[in-house]
Amino acid sequence: MKLFRSLLVLSSLAVSHPAFSAQPNLIWIMADDLGYADLGCYGQKVITTPNIDRMAKEGMRFTHFYAGATVCAPSRSVLMTGLHHGHTRVRGNSGRDNPAAQALKPGDVTVPSVLKKAGYKTALIGKWGLGNVGEAETGLPRKQGFDYFYGYLSQHHAHNHFPDYLWRNESKEPLSNIIVPVGEDGAGYATDAIHYADDLFADDAIKFVTENKAAPFFLYWAMVIPHANNERARELGDGAHVPDYGPYADKDWPKQDKGQAAMISRLDGYVGRMMTHLKELGIADNTLVVFTSDNGPHNESKHDLERFDPNGPYTGIKRSLTDGGIRVPFIAWWPGTVKPGESARVGYFPDFMPTAAELAGAPAPGKTDGISLVPLLTGKGGQKDHEFLYWEFHEGGFKQAALYQGRWKGIRMGGPDKPVQLFDQENDVAEENDVADKHPEIAAKIGEYLKTARDPLAEWEPKWQGGKKAKK
Repeated sequence: MKLFRSLLVLSSLAVSHPAFSAQPNLIWIMADDLGYADLGCYGQKVITTPNIDRMAKEGMRFTHFYAGATVCAPSRSVLMTGLHHGHTRVRGNSGRDNPAAQALKPGDVTVPSVLKKAGYKTALIGKWGLGNVGEAETGLPRKQGFDYFYGYLSQHHAHNHFPDYLWRNESKEPLSNIIVPVGEDGAGYATDAIHYADDLFADDAIKFVTENKAAPFFLYWAMVIPHANNERARELGDGAHVPDYGPYADKDWPKQDKGQAAMISRLDGYVGRMMTHLKELGIADNTLVVFTSDNGPHNESKHDLERFDPNGPYTGIKRSLTDGGIRVPFIAWWPGTVKPGESARVGYFPDFMPTAAELAGAPAPGKTDGISLVPLLTGKGGQKDHEFLYWEFHEGGFKQAALYQGRWKGIRMGGPDKPVQLFDQENDVAEENDVADKHPEIAAKIGEYLKTARDPLAEWEPKWQGGKKAKK
């Protein structure tokens, strides 16, 4: 009888937790403020990125993929919750003025919490931005599903690439960099720069993978580069602080341009190191690696955007709802499973939640705005498409945007009843020509969608230009 009961228990465990071979490791590598065209495989002509270019050649390169938002905190909230910008918890960068509004709360369902229940070891290495000590502690990484955390809690602290401390779990770990403090949360710039944070993150990411190679793991590797040190840029005129200029040291460029290019090539080296390490460990064939960026490119290091053309054919940069601010590089690499090639399928950050859940054999949350990419990644067919994608932006007056049927971009500014600007991305990727008058029925459909796309949230009540609040 005892043997029968034991067999029943083992049988139930086998059903609820698939065998390890059916649970791939998941690594999400995210750059900070990297533009769509900052990589060679997406058209970059000046900066060299051979490792990510190889990743794109060996994997699937997406050409029509979007971040969760046009700035960091809400984009990361969308990624972690699988809910679009009008449904997720954190909808803007508010940490300095209202830290509690930039923190996940108890009850929020995150990707690591879903994967942890499925037997995964979970780690966040790098920048968080969705919880901090004090008023925002409900969002601390280990309260949101991560077993391990090493990095920055505050995005202002993360401006400084040479900080005097980093967080390991909930403890401050001092570094020997000497900094000039500017503002709060550890922001400032180094005068004695020894330890470069992203170098430490790369080492820690490799260590985590090595230590967990025998069990399914999820690594969220959220790099800081090529984000600017905004405070250093304001004080010293150069926000691109790097250990060295690498292959660009002898270029006849301003130091800001050398630093910007060096950050991206340094990032490329980290990715190459991880790909090589996965192969050496013999786990590359059981590991899905995604590379992307949290939003469009910045201009805050005071470098020359025209030299690098980081948004490629698209209009706008970070803080824009045109595609230059939200369309990002997205590469999926999984040797032996993801067939090398290119995909024009429209997707965005909410898709990761159902994708990760399906790959882990775990139930996805009841509410998600994402669509699993597993059929596309595995080549098994039956891939579903989005009808609408949604974004909003709260700085300088509330704005909304939606993409309809993968073609029609609608943007509304100035008030909830203002006309929708309509752009036909099939014929106007730069979104230069408003065609609402030519397609009034499409503009109207998007306009009605925008009125119902978001859930009310007291911390993020829309305040349109002119200070008017959205109608209930």
